[in-house]
Amino acid sequence: MSGTPYFKFSHSVVVVPIVSVLAIWSVYWIELAQQLNFNSYGIYPQTFSGLRGVVFSPFIHGSLEHLYNNTIPLAVLLAALFYFYNKIALKVVFWGILLSGFLTWCIGRPSYHIGASGLIYVLASFTFFKGVFVKHYRLIALSLVVVFIYGSLLWYIFPVKDGISWEGHLGGFLTGLFLAAVVRADVPLPSKFEWEKEDYDEDGDPFLKHFDANGNFIETKPEEALKEDDSFKVNYIYKRNPDND
Repeated sequence: MSGTPYFKFSHSVVVVPIVSVLAIWSVYWIELAQQLNFNSYGIYPQTFSGLRGVVFSPFIHGSLEHLYNNTIPLAVLLAALFYFYNKIALKVVFWGILLSGFLTWCIGRPSYHIGASGLIYVLASFTFFKGVFVKHYRLIALSLVVVFIYGSLLWYIFPVKDGISWEGHLGGFLTGLFLAAVVRADVPLPSKFEWEKEDYDEDGDPFLKHFDANGNFIETKPEEALKEDDSFKVNYIYKRNPDND
């Protein structure tokens, strides 16, 4: 069974990243244009009002640098998710936002936690671990690419720098790992060659019959080859030429 049809381009691969990037930039533009500050709509741990940030915090950013740093990873990882895991991508994003936000609300410091970085950690973690769990060569390759490009993100799930919500990063990382383990992808395994199958009969292989025990090619006449294997039969078609009659 071939896995190729599973990986196919769809409009969501382009539309979802573009819409997501436009959404976070639009919110920031509204803040600047209207001289507003939406930080109070972020996650404020262990408070009832702070729970609204579970939904709103991914759209809110504290500065242009903060927004820019989240834009490219968000777009790239969403595009990868919707291409390689199209059937479950929306489920991963939906539960990723809710679970990572709730974890941040549970373990975070008494401060407003904002930004799309929690979702970015969900996507990076899910993409890496799902490729490892599924063991499909294309998804493993994707996991390695994620590690190569975003492997440094791992440091920021620890309190290594002031002003960064490491709790949100840790919540996203753990959520991605959890979703990779429980959300079924149904990715078909790539087809195997005959010699890779467990019931492969080496003695009955018509190709190997043309070699001796030492691997040397056995030369046979065309007539003998036709007798040995019906798969080599040739049909000859003669066309009558009336002029030669």
